[in-house]
Amino acid sequence: MPDKRNHRGSHPEDDELFAESTWPQLRAATVDLSWLLGREYSSVSALKLVGDRYQLRERQRLAVMRSACSDAARVRRQLTCRAFETISGQTLLLDGYNVLTSVEAALGGGVILHARDGCYRDMASMHGTYRKVAETIPALRLIGEFLVEHGICHAVWYLDSPVSNSGRLKTIMQDYASDRGWDWQVELVQNPDAVLAASQELVATADSMILDHCARWVNLAYGVISRRISTALVVDLT
Repeated sequence: MPDKRNHRGSHPEDDELFAESTWPQLRAATVDLSWLLGREYSSVSALKLVGDRYQLRERQRLAVMRSACSDAARVRRQLTCRAFETISGQTLLLDGYNVLTSVEAALGGGVILHARDGCYRDMASMHGTYRKVAETIPALRLIGEFLVEHGICHAVWYLDSPVSNSGRLKTIMQDYASDRGWDWQVELVQNPDAVLAASQELVATADSMILDHCARWVNLAYGVISRRISTALVVDLT
């Protein structure tokens, strides 16, 4: 069935699954899963163990997995994270879909997870296809304005070439940036994660694999959402 969604919004069950009354349980599950990950348990078996213990539904388990990390991973990510006040004049490499869909989801009323490592992560899933939604252009505007405000001189967006419509999104982004005089470059690559994880440049992402390997990064989605989207539905699992 074709994807006909016009918004990057919430799931029909999210009001129930992520009501504030569920947060203590979800936080406890996140702590337990993080403990197991720190002792090198398989993520699949650890999530099943924790999910069964707390009787979590499928989307709640996904949220806990996206929010958990070992103590060692959290420390490393904190050490390599750069404050927004220190990034002026630098080139920034962006994990395109990772950053964009989180800001889109925040604008659309979707659940935003405040994870244990301090990142904001969304619950969206593209299933190999990106669909432009009503929030796409507003999200690009907020991101672009945030980068200008913090002095980023050159932004390089990396999009997954295997994802359908990446070429269309590239054109949209380049045209939008050109109209505003923003120095944006958009690259379609087979595996942005590998490129960004190996880079010595400043990276914007909340992807765990990249964060565990990149030299330095900035918590861009968190910055944009926390400072520019007061209506964001943030579920605090820190």
